[in-house]
Amino acid sequence: MSLDTVKHASDTPDVEQPWAELGLKRDEYDRIREILGRRPTGAELAMYSVMWSEHCSYKSSKVHLKQFGEKAPASDAMLVGIGENAGVVDVGQGYAVTFKVESHNHPSYIEPYQGAATGIGGIVRDILAMGARPVAVMDPLRFGAADHPDTRRVLPGVVAGIGGYGNCLGLPNIGGEVVFDPCYQGNPLVNALCVGVMRHEDIHLAKASGTGNKVILYGARTGGDGIGGVSVLASETFDETGPAKRPAVQVGDPFQEKLLIECTLEVFKEDLVVGIQDLGGAGLSCATSELASAGSGGMRVELDTVPLRDSTLSPEEILMSESQERMCAIVEPGKVDRFLEICEKWDVIATVIGEVTDGDRLEIYWHGEQIVDVPPRTVAHEGPVYNRPYARPEWQDALQADDANALPRPKDGDELREQVLRLVGSPNQASKAWITDQYDRYVLGNTVLAQPEDSGMIRIDEETGLGVAVATDGNGRYAKLDPYTGAQLALAESYRNVAATGAKPLAVTDCLNFGSPEDPGAMWQFAEACRGLADACRTLGTPVTGGNVSLYNQTGDTAIHPTPVVGVLGVIDDVARRTPMAFAEEGQLVYLLGDTREELGGSAWSQVIHDHLGGMPPKVDLERERLLAEILISASRDGMIDAAHDLSDGGLVQALTESCLKGGKGARLVVPDGLDPFVFLFSESAGRAIVSVPRSEELRFTDMCGARGLPAARIGVVDGDAIEVQGQFSVSLAELREAHEATIPALLA
Repeated sequence: MSLDTVKHASDTPDVEQPWAELGLKRDEYDRIREILGRRPTGAELAMYSVMWSEHCSYKSSKVHLKQFGEKAPASDAMLVGIGENAGVVDVGQGYAVTFKVESHNHPSYIEPYQGAATGIGGIVRDILAMGARPVAVMDPLRFGAADHPDTRRVLPGVVAGIGGYGNCLGLPNIGGEVVFDPCYQGNPLVNALCVGVMRHEDIHLAKASGTGNKVILYGARTGGDGIGGVSVLASETFDETGPAKRPAVQVGDPFQEKLLIECTLEVFKEDLVVGIQDLGGAGLSCATSELASAGSGGMRVELDTVPLRDSTLSPEEILMSESQERMCAIVEPGKVDRFLEICEKWDVIATVIGEVTDGDRLEIYWHGEQIVDVPPRTVAHEGPVYNRPYARPEWQDALQADDANALPRPKDGDELREQVLRLVGSPNQASKAWITDQYDRYVLGNTVLAQPEDSGMIRIDEETGLGVAVATDGNGRYAKLDPYTGAQLALAESYRNVAATGAKPLAVTDCLNFGSPEDPGAMWQFAEACRGLADACRTLGTPVTGGNVSLYNQTGDTAIHPTPVVGVLGVIDDVARRTPMAFAEEGQLVYLLGDTREELGGSAWSQVIHDHLGGMPPKVDLERERLLAEILISASRDGMIDAAHDLSDGGLVQALTESCLKGGKGARLVVPDGLDPFVFLFSESAGRAIVSVPRSEELRFTDMCGARGLPAARIGVVDGDAIEVQGQFSVSLAELREAHEATIPALLA
């Protein structure tokens, strides 16, 4: 192994370097030389290449993401915002909750089990690094066509990886989504969310301050897995040949991570840490440069002290490795011995690898030779910023003109019935129990609601019942039709889902999954989605606390639908007052809240019945969403409703089917005057929900809706063992259950 020292790099300016192979552009390489005043060493080149990758630097998205700060609504709840490992919000009683969603898309296509497992591991460490105990995970997933052979390869592996890692950690999986669409063929989306809980005083940040403080690397040994992994894999487009970079996918060990979690929480409890950072994308390159960049001085690291699984690794490989289950802590010298004692107690390897200096450089040595001497901010926070060209695609007008409202509709009640069964049995609308039953939803004993409820809900204080609810949503079909509106609909649905359980929405995290930023059309979709989401967050008063951008989600020239996945977190004072989705009491009245319009663009009906995508998505009325949420929360708190379910994909008939099947009770419905039965059942107008109201509460509930100006139509009663639409058709719960529950096992079991 040749050692490319800083002095040698200064003395040999003309040596050819593999900057292009490492994913850098010529002008980026020239910029590195300009920053350093010389050519980089091999180790410096490795660091800049991973830290300036799309995944780590956000170089194509920064100019659009800044709207989330510029347009952020004032929020008394926000404790830590964008820029740290995860956002933190105040939920009352001295508790703070941190949550974040990230992507592990490309690695999960190449190696489904490990790609998904390490996605869970990485997001859990982000939450841990904030000082919180992780309490739950969620997994918004997108796959190719449900009947495609490669979906049978990817989906079971992804689900097994998520379940295997999360179950071993002892973390309940309380929600998420599974969506099938041919556009995700060859490029599945595996997004992972984690929620953590702490007291206000326990918040920790990623910074290296205090001259002489020690840099301690602890956790698993560093190996050759994941070298250039997520940082490089997520920064390029797959070619048509498919999986090719298996060695770049990290390998996870959930049992090691469990030890790391408990060890870290004990270290926090004894106040032994000044700053902390997990090792995820870009590994040590990221942890050292970000800690030094956010701190008050410089850092010196002795790289040869890093514990290795593979003694043949070069310094560049050690810096780029994305081996899992590792953390980096800044510790005062007088507390180092106690820190190491706790690590030994938990059987966690811990090594002092460096210290904070009084300079302003990140210096890394290898057996006494200096191999890195860089300004850390240039690595971590001052990478390239691109104003990529973007333009509305030429095909957008034709797509929007191809109106789904003009598609042939069922002629009578028999056809309506047949299409209802086809819809509820379609892969996207069918029960996902085959998948979610592989996850432990109730471990730790604090899960209040989990799939298939509108939101996952976790109790965080046993004495008072304080809890939080989290939902994730994102409809790529809507966003393809109109990315501005599509992003707002994703937020609106998550917001509505949280409110439907009785929790007050507080804050947002997002995972923005798009095609290549080098394609002006894909970049336009991204820019519009960011603008739409930022505008909607401002109106609803829910600031973005952090998240992730995943670009280059395409195979060859074929991009995925633009897919902004939006997570909303809400707080509920007492989880005993939560509202479930199940119709459980016969004789209760079914009310439809909100306005139903003829809105079928991007709908599940147009996809299932006609394999069609065109027209405009449903309109967004954010003030109506806010009003609906207030009504749902008040009705839940005051005991006016026993069940609530938002209306979204599949419209009223999908929501009714889910509420009836969950509670084992049917419903008799009457179509409101002046409304087409077909539109009544299949429209996907936003800002709507169904609720079941005890007869004793009907007057109080309708008076509240009327006083606040929310349309509330009594459409039926909970009764019997079928869904009956008067004058149209009746379908038994047994037949609906067979259609709803048989699809996924038949495709994947």
